[in-house]
Amino acid sequence: MDSAERMVASVGALVRCESPTEDLIACEQVCGVAVEEMGQWLTEPAHLGVHQGRPYVRWGAEHPEVLLLGHLDTVWPVGTLERLPWRVEGDTMRGPGVFDMKTGVVQGWAALASVGEQSSRVGMLLTTDEETGSATSRPLIDDAIRNARAVLVLEPALGSSVKIARKGTSWYVLTFRGRAAHAGLDPERGVNAAVEAALLTIACRAWADPELGTTVTPTLLAAGTTSNTVPAEASLTIDVRAWTAGEQQRVDRLVREWTLEHPEADWTIAGGIDRPALEKSMSADLFARAVGAAETLGLPILEGAAVGGASDGNLTAAAGVPTLDGLGAIGDGAHADHEHASVTGMTQRAALIAALISDVLADGDG
Repeated sequence: MDSAERMVASVGALVRCESPTEDLIACEQVCGVAVEEMGQWLTEPAHLGVHQGRPYVRWGAEHPEVLLLGHLDTVWPVGTLERLPWRVEGDTMRGPGVFDMKTGVVQGWAALASVGEQSSRVGMLLTTDEETGSATSRPLIDDAIRNARAVLVLEPALGSSVKIARKGTSWYVLTFRGRAAHAGLDPERGVNAAVEAALLTIACRAWADPELGTTVTPTLLAAGTTSNTVPAEASLTIDVRAWTAGEQQRVDRLVREWTLEHPEADWTIAGGIDRPALEKSMSADLFARAVGAAETLGLPILEGAAVGGASDGNLTAAAGVPTLDGLGAIGDGAHADHEHASVTGMTQRAALIAALISDVLADGDG
């Protein structure tokens, strides 16, 4: 069995083990499969751990110079395989989670297997709650990058481009409290929480900055109990995306400085800046190295892309560690029925990751 066939077999093993984020049993099972499959690639055993009840997999140096970062959870519920079965059609692998991001995980294993003795200075962390914001995994990531000089994120590519920038994400859940009253008999005695929520819903749109790429989007809005009662409570969720930490902080101030219209209304703010932006400055050196490595390997010219979605790479970049994202699968269809990944792309990316690891470590030797 050649390397490509081995990689396809390992991807299939992971995809056939469904692992939605919210199903802890399923996530533990996929971690077990990952540990077993890693044993087929690497001589040093992987470790299956549990942090605050959530499973994860760690391999290699506890505080490595180079960290490969990925996740094993998916957005697909158990049973999706009955509708979207694992299959290989020519150069294309299909199945839930194959693109986002189980193929990237296997590419990382293949890269580590080819690095050799230098692997003692490299580590891998695979989490199981990235799709829902990595609330439990963040301390694990913070610890893993303590001595890191580079983080290589195995999230899927955009086309064939790596991801050199990601927008930061902020979420706000705002709860407004007023006072109920009969809408027909004495509405003036009420304090309308729905109106307070509506005023902010309209106002916050002006906080966006299209020239800078900052978006402020009201997403969820709810209020009231019956059709003839002044709403005593309302809630609003706002999604904010920005290319820079400064823009996230600007919008955060505007949210928190908002003044309610009715003097007797009250509100609470939950949430805030979640994943800071992965700015281009944090990927520039690694991207230049990756471009050089691709040229040396005779691969297609490597391009970089800036994307709106966030990943755990946002966290490592915000912590000050150079980070290059999108080194995973070449394919398409994240979170969609047509999700697929390329077999040829998988072998190319494994070689690229290995070369990038060697380059970063060689620089450290100097």
